[in-house]
Amino acid sequence: MDTTVSQLDKIKTGPWSGGRSPFDVEYGKIIMWFFLLSDAFTFSALLIYYGAQRFSKVTWPDPDVVFQSIPFVADHGYPLVFVGIMTFILIMSSVTMVLAVEAGHRGAKKEVINWMIWTIIGGFTFLGCQALEWTHLFHEGYGWGHIPETYKGMDAVSATQFANLFFTITGFHGFHVFSGVMLNIIILCMTVANVFEKRGTYLMVEKVGLYWHFVDLVWVFVFTFFYLV
Repeated sequence: MDTTVSQLDKIKTGPWSGGRSPFDVEYGKIIMWFFLLSDAFTFSALLIYYGAQRFSKVTWPDPDVVFQSIPFVADHGYPLVFVGIMTFILIMSSVTMVLAVEAGHRGAKKEVINWMIWTIIGGFTFLGCQALEWTHLFHEGYGWGHIPETYKGMDAVSATQFANLFFTITGFHGFHVFSGVMLNIIILCMTVANVFEKRGTYLMVEKVGLYWHFVDLVWVFVFTFFYLV
């Protein structure tokens, strides 16, 4: 009896348990890319709907008027300055994440810890700024289903759509930022506890970094749609 076992029939013991991993990429990174792709579809659908509403209306709230305040500094007269600061903070947190991933590739534990701390601070700062912006807009009369009394007639329809979509989409993005900060805190704790040192790889830092960069990239589109167009 022929007992020869073909390559296809051999029991696989690797992470994929079914053969060679596609694209020679670790399976966890593949799963993260799949998740980010699905999330990109969700954000795309929301932003496309916003664009459809924006350009189907004759009138639409002017972002230079809506977003012209700087909390604790001025209530008006500084259009898009505060959101510009928010955007800069989030982009810089993406830079510190890149540095954390790079340090992980070198196995530099202390540097990973330092850059992860700065990334977490950047994330929390962005969320704090967003909370201040929302609070100011609520004070001005904006909210889900609520608009300032200055909008009347047809303007009210456009303004209501604007308010509903603004708080929904920026809130959805803010939830992603908060989730990313929590993941970064977990990774930081694992780094401090020498988990990755024992594993011999800091690949998990890179996986979470992919998520954080995605969140930053999405904000660029949210910023463009709501604050610039």
